Order: sequence, then structure tokens, then C-alpha cells
Amino acid sequence: MELPMTRITLNVNGAETQVDAPDDMPLLWALRDLMGLTGSKYGCGIGQCGACTVHLNGAPVRSCLIPVSQLSGQAITTIEGLTEDGALHPLQQAWIEKDVAQCGYCQSGQIMSAAALLQRNAEPTDADIDAAMAGNYCRCGTYIRIREAIHAAAMSFDAAATKGVQS
Repeated sequence: MELPMTRITLNVNGAETQVDAPDDMPLLWALRDLMGLTGSKYGCGIGQCGACTVHLNGAPVRSCLIPVSQLSGQAITTIEGLTEDGALHPLQQAWIEKDVAQCGYCQSGQIMSAAALLQRNAEPTDADIDAAMAGNYCRCGTYIRIREAIHAAAMSFDAAATKGVQS
């Protein structure tokens, strides 16, 4: 038996895309299976691990929990949408420099949660980072390096902001 499909317009990474999907299809599967955006990972399917984290109107959400039928007209950003003109996002660069990833499976969700944190708080404390990253699990246990990378990215944002300032 085939499920009834609905044409849904999604705004993903700044571009409108139409997908034909069942109303109850989770955003994660639309991104991965229908749009080919495989950076967001399936971890648990119940919103507990954070591997599928994307931004919805700038806020981190678990894409495995949200049906695509609820997303028309909302801005969705995936890990693929963090780069600008081919340049890595400061968090992605810091992740590389701090050698954060071991297996790497959870990292896109980690980076998306960290990016939302830095949008709200340009100078997070360790406690701010821990609170923002709660619910993003890393089976490899790279939490110390994740925190270091977030601090490094925050400093690079600060350095970029002051680069053109004359004293």
C-alpha cells in the first residue's frame, strides 16, 4: 500500500525546494532521502541523541521529530548550509584544528547546536556551553575537545569582528 503524498515547499539552506512526501515524514528523512543532504544523521529516532540537529528559524531542533508538513515557510539550515562561498564556518574550522571528531557520527548535530549557541552568546562560559550542548551525545566522549572548539570559534568570531577596527 502506497502512502498518500503531498507536495511540500521547504526553505532549506536559503533555497526553496519542493518535495513529495507523506505528511508525517520526519524532516530528517526528507533532507537525507529526498534532498540528498546527508550531513544530518539518524541516531535514535526519538530526539534524544542530537545527531539529527538542524536549525529551524535559527533555533536548534531534532529533525527526526518534526513532520515536513509543519515546515512550509520556515527557514531550515543544515550542516551543509553553514558554509559561505565554500569557506568553512568558524566552528567547522575549529573542529578540525582541535581534532574533535573521532568517529564523527554525532559531529554535525554537535556543530549545529554550537552554532545556535554562538548566535545567542558570542562569549559563552563553560557552563553556557554545557547547557547548550546537553542532549547532544558523543559516544566517543570528545566533550572536552568540543568545548575547546566552541571557545576557539568564539574567539575567531571576535577576532574577525575587530579585524577592521582602527585604534
